[in-house]
Amino acid sequence: MERVIQSLYSSIDSQVSINKITNTLKSTGYSSSNKTVDRYLGGILDSLLMYEAKRYDIHGRQLLNSQSKYYGVDMGIRNILLPDHQENFGHIIENIVYMELLSRNKAVYVGESSKYDVDFVGISDMNELSYYQVALTTMDEKVLKRELRSLEQICDSYPKYLLTLDTINRTANYNGIQKFNLIDWLLS
Repeated sequence: MERVIQSLYSSIDSQVSINKITNTLKSTGYSSSNKTVDRYLGGILDSLLMYEAKRYDIHGRQLLNSQSKYYGVDMGIRNILLPDHQENFGHIIENIVYMELLSRNKAVYVGESSKYDVDFVGISDMNELSYYQVALTTMDEKVLKRELRSLEQICDSYPKYLLTLDTINRTANYNGIQKFNLIDWLLS
């Protein structure tokens, strides 16, 4: 089970399947089956060590049944289980945003559309959607364009947000996409 948890923590912000986890375990010399990994994954989710963010088809407005993302409730556990793992602050802030969105919405999914993925789709108690892209910084014009394009391709009137740790140009409006500094957003 510890190896499954390690695999999930090392894959934060990546789509994961049971088969992928099983193959990862086998490649590191641990024998396992999809059934065993599925049971472990169920136990991890039931114990609230991690949460599953299922994929949501933005245009079809329905859940997809393949490859979810998993987010940890405590990044300190990740540091204990993966002490030599490179710090990726982008993954860490995405995990923080996911956990905050869970507290603000009745459901949070990973957005999927025909071309680009959206980091999160929040569905409020009133069944209203909101879309979120999370980036460490968008000071580089190429990164800004990449982060905006997934939100720009959504053709509905629900709010769209870009959350970053930028301290310069903390807020902005890009054709209706609201940019906020992550710390300011968390404190709002």
